[in-house]
Amino acid sequence: MSIRQSSIFLAIALVLAAACAPAGTPGTSGSPGASPSASAGGAATTLVIDRDTSDLISLDPAVLYEFSAVFATHNVYETLVKFEGTDLTTPKASLATSWDVKDAGTTNDITFKLKSGVKFASGNPLTADDVVYSFQRAIKLNKSPAFLFTDIAGLKPESIKATDPSTVVVSVPKTSSTQTFLIILTFTIGGIVDSKDAKAHEASGDFGSAYLLDHSAGSGPFAVDHWTKNTEVLLKANPNYGGTKPALSAVLFKHVPEPTNQQFALEKGDIDIANDLGPEQIAALQGKAGVTTTSADSLLLVYVGMNAMVKPLDNVKVREALRTAVDYDGIIKDLLKGNGSKVQGIVPKGLAGYNESAPFQADVNKAKDLLQQAGQTSVTLDFLVPTGQAPGGAAWSDIAAKLKSDWAKIGVTVNIKQTTTADLLGTYRAQKGQLVMINWGPDYPDPGANVNPFTDYKAKSIAYRNGWDDATIAQKAHDAELTADPAKRVAAYKDIGDYVLHNGPYVVLYQPKELFGLRSNVKGF
Repeated sequence: MSIRQSSIFLAIALVLAAACAPAGTPGTSGSPGASPSASAGGAATTLVIDRDTSDLISLDPAVLYEFSAVFATHNVYETLVKFEGTDLTTPKASLATSWDVKDAGTTNDITFKLKSGVKFASGNPLTADDVVYSFQRAIKLNKSPAFLFTDIAGLKPESIKATDPSTVVVSVPKTSSTQTFLIILTFTIGGIVDSKDAKAHEASGDFGSAYLLDHSAGSGPFAVDHWTKNTEVLLKANPNYGGTKPALSAVLFKHVPEPTNQQFALEKGDIDIANDLGPEQIAALQGKAGVTTTSADSLLLVYVGMNAMVKPLDNVKVREALRTAVDYDGIIKDLLKGNGSKVQGIVPKGLAGYNESAPFQADVNKAKDLLQQAGQTSVTLDFLVPTGQAPGGAAWSDIAAKLKSDWAKIGVTVNIKQTTTADLLGTYRAQKGQLVMINWGPDYPDPGANVNPFTDYKAKSIAYRNGWDDATIAQKAHDAELTADPAKRVAAYKDIGDYVLHNGPYVVLYQPKELFGLRSNVKGF
């Protein structure tokens, strides 16, 4: 997920619709630009959010894998288990009131007991058959998120069974982690679909996917009213929702890709939340009447990959020298304006196994000494860099120029080659880059979602792209994923992270923050 956003603020966003509301009168901030809709009590309380929704492809939980769709549909579909607050380590009960793991020989079987009395937006009752249908549907459709069930959890359609209307048993092979599977279930692919409604809208064996592209069949606090591509997505309160009733009658996501336009709309009171602001917009909003700003950590890491198949990057001391020479503080303070954290390991802050150690900071003498130990005094490398803005708000080109300057101080010359992200990824995935700057976010909130791709060459992900084949550390990563004891699992990931920090082909630069602008009357976000 090298260019996809993944955020701790999701933990807040997931309950956004249920807990957040304009504190004032009907409409959004009382402005004429609102799109009000009547709530159960007759009041119009629509929360309006500007964001770039150009990534939207589908609102079907078995198809979607884009951040805008995740942001919206977590309020539409409920899952068996969920995360609460910013705790991304311990799944809590949701549609499942309890779950139990038992050794079944070749598999570990997880038995889920379902909450009673849950209804879908259609009014249909939610039963174990809906859970089986939803999981099997995701596997059979085999769209972007399906690998989370098939490859990571090792599931097949026959792995999921209903033993009675309120009990589901999922058989996870012992080559996969039950803990990881539970974490995957918190993601949108774990959303439970109304099987009766989906089947009623099937066309040519598509499991209702064409219908669910821009409709919904969930049990969450909201239902999809409509999606107009590159214009807006409107969610309306689900009258059959059995949980705490949302404070809002509707949530409107408007497609506004330009941060400056979002800023102006927020200042005028036309929207309640601006979702894609950079440091410049945040600075401009300071002191403005009726507006406030906030930030949240993401799970992204911005890093430079060093191709270990290219000399002299095959030498661990050269790689350590490049890490040692970087002025990380300067990048965060001067370029990002503080909109990032100094994280240098492969597990981001917010996930179990995160290591606070950040030992590198512009030690030119030490970096030169490492190059001398490697027999290198003058090095020239090509440096692939994306166009546009990097996570955290700085231009990719500005970060590249800073790194070029830092490395020049130790006798390393880099030739910056800026290209589109698509072209860059094509080169990177083919192992043809030398130095490549890009970002990565985990596919699911578990340390294994970063550690595995960064260590396992055979997975043909990050380690493969950088030509780093260390079978020992890859095996340790696999063993850590299967470790049942939480404390031992965390310790194992920290040990792996420390090894990669000094031996891997990565310069992890920072962990960016997400920036938001809010009208002052928005509470609970």
